[in-house]
Order: sequence, then C-alpha cells, then structure tokens
Amino acid sequence: MAKKGNRVQVILECTEHKASGMPGTSRYVTTKNKKNTPERMELKKFNPILKKVTVHKEIK
Repeated sequence: MAKKGNRVQVILECTEHKASGMPGTSRYVTTKNKKNTPERMELKKFNPILKKVTVHKEIK
C-alpha cells in the first residue's frame, strides 16, 4: 500500500523574465512538504534565456 504524504509537486517560474516581456518562460518543477512550508516557495535558480540567476516563485 502506498503512503499518503505531505509532499506535493510545485512549479517555480521566473519573476524577472515574466516582467521583461521577452518570449518564452523559465520554469522548474520541484517538490515541497506542505506541512513544513505552507506558504509559497521562492528559490534562486538559473534562467537560461536571461543567462543569469534569478528569483523563481511558486505558481499555482
């Protein structure tokens, strides 16, 4: 039987790229524990289109 866990998959999207209006998107898929971090996640990840590290926020 499979365990029911608190881990869910979330999508992180670049905030700088979204605001710049350039075509394309930079997105990452990761998992988080809902119980420990109920708020939206923010991580610094590499954006290959802008070629620099930017803030990626969790989208619904």
